[in-house]
Amino acid sequence: MSSENTYVGAIDQGTTGTRFMIFDRSGRILTSAYEKHEQIYPEPGWVEHDPREIWETTTQVIETALDSADLDAEQLAAIGVTNQRETTVVWERDTGEPVHNAIVWQDRRTTDRIEELEEEGKVGEIREKTGLEADAYFSATKVEWLLDNAAPVKMQRSRPADFHERAADGELCFGTIDSWVIYNLTGNHITEVTNASRTMLYNIHDLEWDDELLEEFGVPEAMLPEVRPSSDEALYGHTDADGFLGAEVPVAGALGDQQAALFGQTCFDPGDAKNTYGTGSFFLTNTGTEAVTSDHGLLTTIGFQRSGEPVQYALEGAIFVTGAAIEWLEDVGLIDDPGQTEQLARSVDSTDGVYLVPAFTGLGAPYWDGRARGAIVGMTRGTRKEHIVRATLESIAFQTLDVAEAMEADTGLEITSLKVDGGAVKNNFLCQQQADILEVEIVRPEVDETTALGSAYAAGLAVGYWDDLDELRDNWQVDRKFTPEETEDVDRRHERWKDAIERARDWARKE
Repeated sequence: MSSENTYVGAIDQGTTGTRFMIFDRSGRILTSAYEKHEQIYPEPGWVEHDPREIWETTTQVIETALDSADLDAEQLAAIGVTNQRETTVVWERDTGEPVHNAIVWQDRRTTDRIEELEEEGKVGEIREKTGLEADAYFSATKVEWLLDNAAPVKMQRSRPADFHERAADGELCFGTIDSWVIYNLTGNHITEVTNASRTMLYNIHDLEWDDELLEEFGVPEAMLPEVRPSSDEALYGHTDADGFLGAEVPVAGALGDQQAALFGQTCFDPGDAKNTYGTGSFFLTNTGTEAVTSDHGLLTTIGFQRSGEPVQYALEGAIFVTGAAIEWLEDVGLIDDPGQTEQLARSVDSTDGVYLVPAFTGLGAPYWDGRARGAIVGMTRGTRKEHIVRATLESIAFQTLDVAEAMEADTGLEITSLKVDGGAVKNNFLCQQQADILEVEIVRPEVDETTALGSAYAAGLAVGYWDDLDELRDNWQVDRKFTPEETEDVDRRHERWKDAIERARDWARKE
């Protein structure tokens, strides 16, 4: 396809909001639009989103971005989708109406169910099939909860049918947010391999939904989406010419947000690594066509799959709270906006012995403690907000170090350079701290919206807008490199960080 006056769009549906970005052939951002959506907290540890609101904001940002660049939808060669992973939606196949709010990846309501699986000795089998630690983070226990607990809907028949019956009859659809968005764009019930690999229902070796896991969690096969490659020449479908865009645009690529960032950072070869700093942080290393099993608390996951090619796997360290810790500083009034953190952190020489463990929704890799909670330790009467702000930024770097050590132990590869992206990498203090604490070079690209870029690349490759991976590698440009400067006391501080982690663990015990 000619790229003259044509572009590729990317829907980036994230935890706190939805962005639509339009990229040109060189991978540069032509325009973008963003809208936040509501965070719903029905009970402590529960997090929900309204799927209808997510779709409404998606249409808004697409229209706004096109209007702001004076583009017609027909100038879009393709649309790619990337999304918050694991967040779970169940909706009516006929009407498209959600039966309940989406249960967000951060939600901990099914922790008890995970502990049942642990007691029953089923964790090893789940890890073997899915590459995942059994955790409330993933979709399986979320959809199980929805089928068990959402209020049944009365049908045009003599008695109300419960959700299990209706799901088995194919009347209900289950999906992660990519499926929800693609369904609304095209009318088709589809997911792709990276998102399927995060459900705890998909066998990443056999590349199919796993019958035993579906039975364990009571999920009927009839409600599951079809699984396709991340970059799909056959397309997931087209937008409706009579719909809000007024054009038939191919929807041709999708990736879970962290895999999208891996793709957008052009980590196409085994050993390539990136860390994305968003609401949480996600450190991924491409392991090629081998699904490397972790002995150190990492996840084995699908990295991406192109049409007609083998799946590429990745090792992932999922850190639940990093950017969200900076949001918390704002919530409690320690800062007025995230941009202040750099200046406040630089205004003191150290944290003065203060450590903040942002385990607000438990701890992910490499600890996997759903009952850990946030903690600040080491405070004295001399502790000021500047120390707490600096400790918050350092917590992001220390959590990344914990994952990097696990990554090196699992792969036997030494990490000498790390590509970074996401909102927090605009903070130069954080990037320098990360270089010092990891004792490696930190590389920040010019286009740091690599999540959206990755899904655009997947869609554009599928329709021939870009020819091959080399063309994408040529697009990638460095903005700045951070090299280690002050590393003398990193080992001592890391040991104290681990002490602080121990204080935070197993805090939210059953009453």
